[in-house]
Amino acid sequence: MPVITFANTKGGAGKTTAVLLLASDLAQQGYRVTVLDADPQRWISRWHQMSPQNDRLNVISYVTQASIERHISENLYKTDYFVVDLPGAQSPLLAKAIGLSDHVLIPIQGCAMDAQGGANVLELLRFLDEKGGIRVNHSVVLTRVNSMVTTRALLAVKMLLAERGVEVLGTPIIERAAFRDIFDLGGTLYTMDENRISNLDKARQNARAFAMEMIRRVPLKGTRTLSSRFVSAA
Repeated sequence: MPVITFANTKGGAGKTTAVLLLASDLAQQGYRVTVLDADPQRWISRWHQMSPQNDRLNVISYVTQASIERHISENLYKTDYFVVDLPGAQSPLLAKAIGLSDHVLIPIQGCAMDAQGGANVLELLRFLDEKGGIRVNHSVVLTRVNSMVTTRALLAVKMLLAERGVEVLGTPIIERAAFRDIFDLGGTLYTMDENRISNLDKARQNARAFAMEMIRRVPLKGTRTLSSRFVSAA
C-alpha cells in the first residue's frame, strides 16, 4: 500500500487537480484508493461529496498531523494506494507526511513562485535525508502546461530542476477544460459528457499516462512496512 504525497508550499500550483487525476484514474483501473485530504480548502472532499459513489475511491477529510498515522493504519487493508493532498502552505504536517511516504510528488507550474514553493519541499527532503537518514523518493510533475506553447518561464524552471538533479515526470499535466470542470460537475473524466467537454479524449489520455507513469515509479510491491513508516515519521 504505497503512500504518494503531493506537496507544494505555494497554493495554486495545480496540486489538488493532480491528486484528483491520479486518484480517480487509479480507481478507474481497479485499484482501491484512499485520498487523505489535509488541505484546508477541502476541494477533493467537496468534489467527492457531489460525485456518484465509487467503492474503489474513498476520501477522508480534515486530516491533521495528529490523525494521519491513524487514518493510514485504519485503512491499510482496504487500500492499494494512499494519495495525500497537503496544504498549499508551510505546515508541520509536511515533514510528518513525507516521513510516511513512498514517493513525494511536487507539482510545479512554469513560474518562479511555484518553483520556490517546490524548492521549500525539496529543501526539507534534503534535510531529512542528510540529518535524519530518511530518504524518500521524489519527483516533480509540471502542471497546467499549455499544449501549444513552451514558455520561457517553463524552460527556466526545467533548467533549474535539471541543475539540482531533480527528476521530472515525463508526463506533464496539460491545461484542459475537463480538469477545471470536473470540480464543478463531480464524477470522473470517464463519466463526463464528450459532447459538452472539449478535448475530453485528450484529457483522459493525459490522466492515464500520468497514472501509468506513477504506477511504474511506485509499484504495489516493494513498499515500506507500516512500522518503518511510523518510526521514520516520529
